[in-house]
Amino acid sequence: MTSMTDADLDTLRANAQAVVRDLRDRKPRLDDDSIDLILRDARSHYAWTDRPVSRDVLDTLYEITAAGPTSMNSCPARFVFVTSDEGKARLAKALKPKNVAKMEGAPVTTILAYDQEFWTHLPFLFPHEDRRHLFEGKEAHIETTAFRNGTLQGAYFMIAARALGLDVGAMSGFSNDIVDEEFFSGTTLKSNFLINLGYADESALFQKLPRFAFDEVCSFA
Repeated sequence: MTSMTDADLDTLRANAQAVVRDLRDRKPRLDDDSIDLILRDARSHYAWTDRPVSRDVLDTLYEITAAGPTSMNSCPARFVFVTSDEGKARLAKALKPKNVAKMEGAPVTTILAYDQEFWTHLPFLFPHEDRRHLFEGKEAHIETTAFRNGTLQGAYFMIAARALGLDVGAMSGFSNDIVDEEFFSGTTLKSNFLINLGYADESALFQKLPRFAFDEVCSFA
């Protein structure tokens, strides 16, 4: 691939800026119902209907998630969609007993993982300059960066799923070590948390739990 000239880069920047301005002109903000759908009135779900989640929906879900920002566009998250009986049996070994039925009832359970060798892909993901030297041999920095940005991508994933009409139920009641042994042995991936996906049975919901008020947790400096 040949290097881009300054004129090429100027054109790309101008096009990118125009896209953002045009979008803001068309849609300055989400309407309140859309905000309610993805966050304010959204719920974590524990019971599921048998309506399947199609491959096309998962493709779109990943496409939206991948657009979310990460530091240096590092994109360390990796997604394993557990849908088969065999996969769910392997995953069940890692779950606390109360979480097994939640996982087995969901059409899809996503293992959200992160790649500890994400930084080796930076020449593709961040082509402005080679920044691999910032990570090579620096295990603590690699782990912190991968975990932080992979977790961010997990949040984007859940919001994107809700935006597409899916319901989600994130889970952390499991053994990361067992998941890593079952699914990622011999790789550079580590599990973070699990996300059940599907179309929920709302009859299992209870009241929404309290949240802190602005003045309790927000301040100015």
